[in-house]
Amino acid sequence: MSIEIREITTKKELKQFIKFPFDLYKGNSSYVTPLIDFEMSTLLKEKNPAFDHADAKYWVAEKDGRIVGRIAAIVLDPELKEKSLARFGWIDFIDDKKVSHLLLETAKKWTESKGAKAIHGPMGFTDLDFEGALTEGFDQLATQATIYNHPYYIDHYKAWNMEIAATWVELRGKAPAKNPEKVSRAVRIIEDRFKVKVKEFKNTKEILKYAPGVFEVLNEAYSNLYGYIPLTQKQIDYYVEQYFGFIRKEFVCIITNEADEVVGFALTLPSLSKAFQKAKGSLYPFGFIHVLKSFYFNDTADLFLIGVKPEYQKLGVHALIFDYLQKVYEKKGIKYMASGPMLENNSNVLNTWSEFDLEIGKIKRSCFIKHF
Repeated sequence: MSIEIREITTKKELKQFIKFPFDLYKGNSSYVTPLIDFEMSTLLKEKNPAFDHADAKYWVAEKDGRIVGRIAAIVLDPELKEKSLARFGWIDFIDDKKVSHLLLETAKKWTESKGAKAIHGPMGFTDLDFEGALTEGFDQLATQATIYNHPYYIDHYKAWNMEIAATWVELRGKAPAKNPEKVSRAVRIIEDRFKVKVKEFKNTKEILKYAPGVFEVLNEAYSNLYGYIPLTQKQIDYYVEQYFGFIRKEFVCIITNEADEVVGFALTLPSLSKAFQKAKGSLYPFGFIHVLKSFYFNDTADLFLIGVKPEYQKLGVHALIFDYLQKVYEKKGIKYMASGPMLENNSNVLNTWSEFDLEIGKIKRSCFIKHF
């Protein structure tokens, strides 16, 4: 039978769209199931404030009456205006190039009608969504914040005449038992000379005061990175509610200056990958038990986001972050750590990790682009 494309128009259909990869990766020990409610919140126009300056459509491909692929096409007004560029994301498909190409052509046709002259992906609405197709590290457990995909995806993108636009690397390895002397020495000098410090919090509620400042630093620190679109105030409020209600205060590092302004931060979490696998997309009725267990009994940490204001980056503020995290991880029994994706050509960031015994490049992911 022929392959048919069906646009997603209802919440029931959107849930089918979200759950398609659950079956595609069934039995794959590296795939981490996302939370359905979180995905719904991201993809629904009435929930996600990104739609104030974006538009999107979602489709599934069907063959013999069953879903065999899915794709989202996204147009962000700033990116379209400045670069005539659109995005695709939430893409998954069986190993059939007719399926993948039909999905990509459908996304291309719609974004082209919006004025786009090129499309890149996998990308989301913001840098905090899933982005970058996995190209190396297929045997590694994904984090709860990164894409996992079958190796054949890359052949499908290349067969559709796509090129690599950007590549990210991740770090994996043992958490340091102690900080290098170079880092410890730098901490003492930096705190005294530049009047910055790590904030101490009695409870999670106290952190909320600094949460907007964290995302303001994110906007500044990430502004020149590939695909980054600055977050609006509504988006900042949205992410504060999304992420800061789901943290352990000990795993959050916030650096402030004399004016008590946020100049650097690290948002890290005990790894929830295995918990999400067991939850199978839902916190209820039993998924939350696995998440809570991972929150408090874990030997692995995921470094979700790290950012330092540009004017403070050369002052060595990263050393304060590393010093704080090392001490917390040692105290909490964290033996292993995994970073988020970092652009492979971002030497400034990668150099900050050079003092640690971590593997770079074992896991890679890329954004692919096609010009019309």
